[in-house]
Amino acid sequence: MKAALNLFNFSQKINYRTEILAGLTVAMTMIPESLSFAILAGFPPLVGLYGAFIMGLVTAIFGGRPGLISGGAGATVIVLIALMKSHGLEYVFGAIALAGIIQIFVGLLKLGKFIRLVPQPVMFGFVNGLAIVIFMSQLEQFKITTNGQTEWLSGTPFLIMAGLVALTIGIVIILPKFTKKIPASLAAIMIVFAIVMIFGIETKKVEDIASVSGSLPPFHIPNIPFDLETLKVIFPYALIMGAVGLTEGLLTLNLVDEITGTKGNSNRECIAQGGANILNGFFYGMGGCPMIAQTLVNLSAGSRARLSGIVAALTILLIILVGAPVIGKLPMAALTGVMIMVAIGTFEWASLRIFKRMPKSDIFVMIVVTLITIFLHNLALAVLIGVIISALVFAWDNAKRIRARKHTDENGVKHYEIYGPLFFGSVTGFAEKFDVANDPQEIIIDFAESRVVDMSAIEALNAITSRYHKAGKTVRLQHLSPDCRTLLKNAEAIIEVNILEDPMYLVTEKT
Repeated sequence: MKAALNLFNFSQKINYRTEILAGLTVAMTMIPESLSFAILAGFPPLVGLYGAFIMGLVTAIFGGRPGLISGGAGATVIVLIALMKSHGLEYVFGAIALAGIIQIFVGLLKLGKFIRLVPQPVMFGFVNGLAIVIFMSQLEQFKITTNGQTEWLSGTPFLIMAGLVALTIGIVIILPKFTKKIPASLAAIMIVFAIVMIFGIETKKVEDIASVSGSLPPFHIPNIPFDLETLKVIFPYALIMGAVGLTEGLLTLNLVDEITGTKGNSNRECIAQGGANILNGFFYGMGGCPMIAQTLVNLSAGSRARLSGIVAALTILLIILVGAPVIGKLPMAALTGVMIMVAIGTFEWASLRIFKRMPKSDIFVMIVVTLITIFLHNLALAVLIGVIISALVFAWDNAKRIRARKHTDENGVKHYEIYGPLFFGSVTGFAEKFDVANDPQEIIIDFAESRVVDMSAIEALNAITSRYHKAGKTVRLQHLSPDCRTLLKNAEAIIEVNILEDPMYLVTEKT
């Protein structure tokens, strides 16, 4: 049990008071964010709180590392907005459950390690785009819908809304300069809430959107047809949500690893996320993934164990059960101000400071990922395209590095000493290095400073040796590494790599 939960690990000293207080702090910061994201997506606010509770509890107990906080994160919620508008909440629940299944398969297949393939410019673009989307979504709170017509607030209602939002932002910015014992976002919400209640200010409240009063999360099978047509509708959203959740989650896990100097289990985190999202789909939650802001709050409060995450989740459940009357009175302006500060805090301002120092290709990748995130709200597609562009740039740069130093020894044998990797991107440059017509009868291609990487490289070797063979000349390959020789041996069945009567290339060893 201890190995499974990793909660009471007596091999290290755990301050339970610190863990409990950290959990309470995390809960207070997660509630307004979960409510805001749920309202942003058009979900009932209670769906956001259920999602925060289920994600937080399951991943705190079974997740890939202590200290990581999960909840109804904006990255995954934004993916579901289009599905919510087109097909409604029941289809959203189906997509969330299916996303959980996909995430479990990723964990079981041990594919979590591939998060390391996401380059830093892609992450900059991803995070910056997400921050801009969150910020722009808050502008919707400055609109009002009357008789089906949506228009901007004006006059006194607009001034009240703007003033309360500005007050919230001001408190979040200024309070930490005096004390950090109380989370600034929580203090801002409480102060603005008190002002609105004391002075009877008329402004939009959470209860104006929907009720947050509830019981334990009810079991609920999504009311959708279980057929191929439904799968065609929800699968793209499920796939994107699953990919986005794992991407943000595993990157957050790596961040916690760096901060704490410990190592988390990425595949276990994938399975825990998947299980939590399946439960969300069947227990009226909006799903989610690890949350960077709440995780940093947890770590800064001193938490290093799983207990804080469990306390945070149970606190949210307690508020759902008995604190709904209070939560319903929260002014939307306070939540909007908190979310604007979340957007500002999410944006990677460091990427702007080093903008002029970054390679042009990295700048291009960052901008492309940011624009895709902003205009398509498809975070997984943005990351995928960014990784592909980065990989192509890397291949192009390495393709230009293939070189050949040439000399003829005292026996009249010409040597080509190859430098740089031989792969699909460099085979053209490799072929241009040789002078078949004017070379002597015997050629040695030296790979001491090179590697044969892929099938394109093998085909390039096959082509160049065939050209020399047709010219009546002999080619020998020298100093191939063991893995390169294995690659050539394995390719023998599908690509002809023979020279004269030899079944393989003749590999000459140094003497």
